[in-house]
Amino acid sequence: MWHKIIEVSEWFGNMADRYRLVKDFNHAGKYAFIQGIAPTLLEAKVTKGEFMYKHAFSKWMGGGFRIKALSGRPLERAELIEIGKVVLDNEELTRKMISLGWDTLEVHANKGYNGAKWALKDHANIGGFIS
Repeated sequence: MWHKIIEVSEWFGNMADRYRLVKDFNHAGKYAFIQGIAPTLLEAKVTKGEFMYKHAFSKWMGGGFRIKALSGRPLERAELIEIGKVVLDNEELTRKMISLGWDTLEVHANKGYNGAKWALKDHANIGGFIS
C-alpha cells in the first residue's frame, strides 16, 4: 500500500517539473522579446503530441511541447525550423524534456497553417556517447 503513495508523489513531482519547464520557457521567451533579443514572442504549451514519436517515458495525452511564434504573419518552413533548432541543438534541454515525458517538439506561427514537428528522441544522442 505504501508504495502507491510514493508513486503518486513521484507523479505530482513530475507534473510540477513539467509545469515549471513550460513556465520558465515562456518567461524567457517573453523577456527576450521585450529586450529585443528575439524578433518574435515565443510561447510554449503542452499538446497531445505525435503518436509515431512516442517512447517509453511519453505522457499518454501530453507528449507534445508546442512552441507558438506570435509573428503576426505565416512563417516560412525555414523560419519554423530555425526556431525548433534552438531547442533541438540543446542536448541537455532535449534530454530533460524526454525525461519529463515529452516526445514531440512542435513549432507553429499564430498565423497560417504551416508547422513543423520533430521526435525529441532523434535529437538526444540516446545510446551514444555523451559529449
